[in-house]
Amino acid sequence: MLPLNLPSYSFRFKEKDGKRLVFDRLRKKYVALTPEEWVRQNVIEFLVNEKSFPAARIGNEISLRQNGLIRRCDSVVYDTFGMPLLIAEYKAPAVEITQAVFDQIARYVWELKVEYLLVSNGMKHFCCHLNYESMQMSYLREIPVYQDICRVD
Repeated sequence: MLPLNLPSYSFRFKEKDGKRLVFDRLRKKYVALTPEEWVRQNVIEFLVNEKSFPAARIGNEISLRQNGLIRRCDSVVYDTFGMPLLIAEYKAPAVEITQAVFDQIARYVWELKVEYLLVSNGMKHFCCHLNYESMQMSYLREIPVYQDICRVD
C-alpha cells in the first residue's frame, strides 16, 4: 500500500478469495484492504500510539441515528461517559479533501453534537472543534491528545 503522511505501523495481513485483508484491531476481524481502509487503520494507530486515545473508546463503522435516519461514521471516539466526542471520516489517498467534502461531512456532524471532527486521506489531516453556542467550526493546528479534549466530569 501507499506510504502515508503518518508514522509507520505494523499490521497483520492475509489473502482470502484473491483479496488482500488487513486485521482491524478494533472490530477484531479481517476486513478488505481498500485505500480508504488503509488510511483508517493507520489513523487509528496514530491516535492510539501518538495521541493516547484509548483503543477501547474508539469504534469503527459505527451507526448513529440522525433525524430518524441511520448514518454510518467511519470511526467514532467516545468520552469517559460513552458519549460521541469525535467523528473521523476517511478518504482514499487519491481523493482530495476539498471544502465540499468537508461541508458534506460536517453537515451531519453538527446534528450529532460531537465536539471534534477529524478528516484524513492519509496525506492530509484536518481536525476541527465545533462550538455549538457560536455555531462556528475552528480548524486546529494539530490533532490533540485525548486527555486534552475528553470530558471527565
